[in-house]
Amino acid sequence: MQFNFTISKLVMKGKILYINQETYPYTTETEISTFGRYLPQLMQDHCDKEVRVFMPDFGNINERKNQLHEVIRLSGLNIVIDNTDHPLLIKVASIPAARLQVYFIDNDDYFHRKFDLFDENGILFEDNPARAVFYAHGVLETIKKLSWKPNIIHCTGWFASLVPFYIKRTAYKNNPYFSDAKVVLSIYDDKFEGCLSETIGRKLRHDGANRRDCEWYKEPNYLNLMKAAINYSDGIVMASEKVDQTLIQYAKDSKKPVVDYAPIPDIAEQINNLYNSIIVEDD
Repeated sequence: MQFNFTISKLVMKGKILYINQETYPYTTETEISTFGRYLPQLMQDHCDKEVRVFMPDFGNINERKNQLHEVIRLSGLNIVIDNTDHPLLIKVASIPAARLQVYFIDNDDYFHRKFDLFDENGILFEDNPARAVFYAHGVLETIKKLSWKPNIIHCTGWFASLVPFYIKRTAYKNNPYFSDAKVVLSIYDDKFEGCLSETIGRKLRHDGANRRDCEWYKEPNYLNLMKAAINYSDGIVMASEKVDQTLIQYAKDSKKPVVDYAPIPDIAEQINNLYNSIIVEDD
């Protein structure tokens, strides 16, 4: 995909952490994976932003074809979920045409299966809450190991929707790598039927949430997950023409800055303007 893209307004430097649910070409080409692939490239190449891109290492990703390799110096940390240690593996691959590196969060228990978030029958995996918690922790702990302080943390897809909570309501909010970061949430047409396991609330309380924090997670359906993520975000991007109208209204009622839908690359300038309006630069 070629872009005829220019920025007409003041560009501010910044470090942008993209925490994606999907990124093309490692996953199927969808609306989410297309944004996950091209938005970081546009910010890097045209908006003078330094970017890092993360995604889960789902078992249906062809590691040999995509030349993923483990980064030993970043791997080795154990993340405790339900009183059990789960080793964190970090892998990396490059998209040569974009000069873009992508980091992959991996763990044998959570990601070595033939499917991503749904089984062969289209049913949500029962352990998706634990997988999402592991993913959130894995990305943030890796950023600490990289000694890289993002100005913006941009989360895409419902599987990354716990990250705003972790940044705003747990010990990460006082960590110097994240304390000044602003959180942006992209919302898509990725609604799922039913609910995640209600164990999600217990896992979040274990990580420092109080009962009031967990109100939205008592019934962890798609709308409640995304409403909670909106609550803990500083800006919202409508990244699909078919975003649920309830979420559009909820975001606008929050009085937080909202970027309305436009296709890539048209929406990129508006997202860059959003970043620049909320960014906190390093001293």
